[in-house]
Amino acid sequence: MTEIRSKEAIEADIAAARDHLAETVQDLFVQLHPKAIVSNAVADVKALGSAQVAAAKQELTNEDGSLRVERVALIGAAVAGSIAFFAVVRSLLRR
Repeated sequence: MTEIRSKEAIEADIAAARDHLAETVQDLFVQLHPKAIVSNAVADVKALGSAQVAAAKQELTNEDGSLRVERVALIGAAVAGSIAFFAVVRSLLRR
């Protein structure tokens, strides 16, 4: 059974729907504005970067805060090996 509604009730429903739609469009505009997108991306990158720094710090330090010398030495050896490798390749390519 359909309920018979007055003209005023229908107009009130339409006005409420219009207001809700205007709010939704305004929210979308704010979220999709280029400055908002850049701001959100920067915040995401900062959060990811700080999480990565915290994870790296945790890998390189003991629970008491002292440095894990064996891991630091391993990273140093890897960096030195990479530099030596690229130096050898570069010298071979120059010949």
